[in-house]
Amino acid sequence: MKLRCLLLCLFVTFSYSSVKAQLTELKSNDLTWYTESKNSSESMPCGGGDIGLNVWCENNEIYFYISKSATFDENNAFLKLGRVKIRLSPNPFSDTNFKQHLSLQDGSVIITGKNGNLSTQVKLWVDVHRPVVHIEINSNQPVKTEADYENWRYRDRESHGQENNQGSWKWDNAVQVKTIKDSVAFINNAVQFYHQNKDTSVFDATVREQGLESVKSQLFNPLHNLIFGGMLSGEGMIPAGTYSGKYMNTDFEGWILKSDKGKSKQELEVCLNTTYASSAKIWQDRLDSITRDAKANRSSALKATQNWWKQFWERSYIFIDPDNIDTSNIAWQAGRNYQLFRYMLGCNAFGKYPTKFNGGLFTFDPVYVNPKFNFTPDFRNWGGGLMTAQNQRLVYWPMLKSGDFDLMKPQFDFYLRSLQNAELRSKVYWGHEGGSFTEQNESFGLPNIAEYGLKRPAGFDKGVEYNAWLEYTWDTVLEFCQMMMETNHYSDADIKQYIPFIESCLTFFNEHYQYLAKQRGIKAFDGDGHLVLFPGSGAETYKMAYNSTSTIAGLQAVLKTLLQLPPQYLTVEERTKWETMLKRLPPLNFREFDGHKTISPAQSWERINNVETMQLYPVFPWGIYGIGKPDLDVAINTWKYDTLAIKFRSGMGWKQDNIFAARMGLTKEAADLTTYKLKNSGRRFPAFWGPGFDWAPDHNWGGSGMIGLQEMLMQVDDKKIYLFPAWPKDWDVHFKLHAPYNTTVEAIIKNGKVTSLIVLPKEREKDVISML
Repeated sequence: MKLRCLLLCLFVTFSYSSVKAQLTELKSNDLTWYTESKNSSESMPCGGGDIGLNVWCENNEIYFYISKSATFDENNAFLKLGRVKIRLSPNPFSDTNFKQHLSLQDGSVIITGKNGNLSTQVKLWVDVHRPVVHIEINSNQPVKTEADYENWRYRDRESHGQENNQGSWKWDNAVQVKTIKDSVAFINNAVQFYHQNKDTSVFDATVREQGLESVKSQLFNPLHNLIFGGMLSGEGMIPAGTYSGKYMNTDFEGWILKSDKGKSKQELEVCLNTTYASSAKIWQDRLDSITRDAKANRSSALKATQNWWKQFWERSYIFIDPDNIDTSNIAWQAGRNYQLFRYMLGCNAFGKYPTKFNGGLFTFDPVYVNPKFNFTPDFRNWGGGLMTAQNQRLVYWPMLKSGDFDLMKPQFDFYLRSLQNAELRSKVYWGHEGGSFTEQNESFGLPNIAEYGLKRPAGFDKGVEYNAWLEYTWDTVLEFCQMMMETNHYSDADIKQYIPFIESCLTFFNEHYQYLAKQRGIKAFDGDGHLVLFPGSGAETYKMAYNSTSTIAGLQAVLKTLLQLPPQYLTVEERTKWETMLKRLPPLNFREFDGHKTISPAQSWERINNVETMQLYPVFPWGIYGIGKPDLDVAINTWKYDTLAIKFRSGMGWKQDNIFAARMGLTKEAADLTTYKLKNSGRRFPAFWGPGFDWAPDHNWGGSGMIGLQEMLMQVDDKKIYLFPAWPKDWDVHFKLHAPYNTTVEAIIKNGKVTSLIVLPKEREKDVISML
């Protein structure tokens, strides 16, 4: 039924009751534990700004790990900033009166305990606007507080074998990898800790290995002069010595602060600082400034943080079966865990670097992910500063429909900072223009040193990774080009700063494949005047591909979107250039299965190396096929009949079959695969999925689940808004999502009927089509 008919029957307005309902529904998604945890794998996330804490209570003591964006050491490992342990005396916790509660509304974790006549509450929260962790202890009678800072990098730590996957060396056995010790000391009744990167790092080795020393002075190096750390302090807290210990598999040293007397109220703070400085003294001065600012704004900081989270939750949500809470119902779990995972993403809203797909800010002791990994809490598989584009994209696509455009900036900035390095690759190796981005990009924009290929044949093209999975995988950067432009489409954001990046990426394809064609023969194009995209790749799966469909679809989508931008973004000459390139693209590829026309992953390929269903990338992310678009039956045939599409189908990790199904209106398949992704993880915290193909908490697992749920509810095609294209009729829902042209859609379904609909601005109602 056309929604415009339905709108004649519905009269809905924004009201206090709507806001109140949203708040009640959000509170129902809070998480409460009534027993202590066994270890760090049973921790609860807490964070804000660019800081993440893993909080848990074990043996009547409160612990939390500290993570902060951009804390990359000389090996490009993503180091935690230590662990804090809090012990109260007398002990307020008991098995019968313990509660740990995650309050989504304000982003805090509250731990309460009652032991006899003693009642205590410990609230942990992170200032969204300053790099400060707050711990507030309130008790009905005086208690003494001990706050210990624990650090396993109190000494240099050598790593070997699999453990080197936490950084960028991976299997480069020619190097003895060592994590350099931190500096930790008592200073002015506080514990100060920091890591200062040495003058040489994996960056230098990468530049040397990849033959870029002639332009080294021009290359961006984010590891040089990087210092990160912080200070644990509290009013009336004084040093009380040090100790040694072992948690799980890792030895550590602890620095003790104790309250000078028992108090009914005690506040602790961990102030953090990550900066580029030529000396520790400069870092120290900046930390002191942060500490002074935190104290000066202590009274207003909590309110400002609460307001930020309030606005965060009001702008978007999906609550499934909100009036019938059944925690065993996987549909309800999917809705609740959508909120929990979005909270985790919100904790890195202002990060200098993107939220990592392989754990984000919330990794825990690795032995609880894989019992063979007896490594330190710094470990995560697939690198620390290494950004794998096929994985990262799934963390960031859902932020468009959730309206979290501000959260996308760290990912976009990563590419902007790396652009010059990518362009220098093209100039040095091939003598042409354009940014050459590979699938696995270091924090400095170059290929990973190990994945690049350590045993390369003499004369092998130095711009190409000598790697069966990654060779010629150039096109994943196009998804981030598209995201940048979609922020303009959705929110009218000024994207002027991104246009040179987008044009540089397109220039690479335009110039590089003409360059390669002329290496093979006299002509730059095929007989039809098209670019010849060979050698190419369909992600890591269809290798040595000729005219890969995912590459063609990506270039088509990016070029068309670029040309549709408002006039101020391109000159007439630039438009002509990109119109010419668009005409030069080869057509998509097709083949048949049992007489059914399907999308082919490429015109041809030499081998299959992984399990990605590239033939459906024209459905997602590129949106060439979908609800309301031509030839949808061809995409559905590919889903139904392509033997490899069927073989590769899964809901694990980065698999996006749930998104394909939703985009094609396959309701049952979309619901089954999306609930598989978003149901409870099996860990104590329901959104700590994984490891899947990567690590835990697996953020591309959660991101692909979010996208699938959004696409089941709402799909867009420029101004058209399709509601409920793959939504089960027996799932009640209250949602608010964002659409292009500064549009929000809020709706309620009860018993298979739309009972409330708010489309803003109101004139966009005419563009809404209901498929329920």
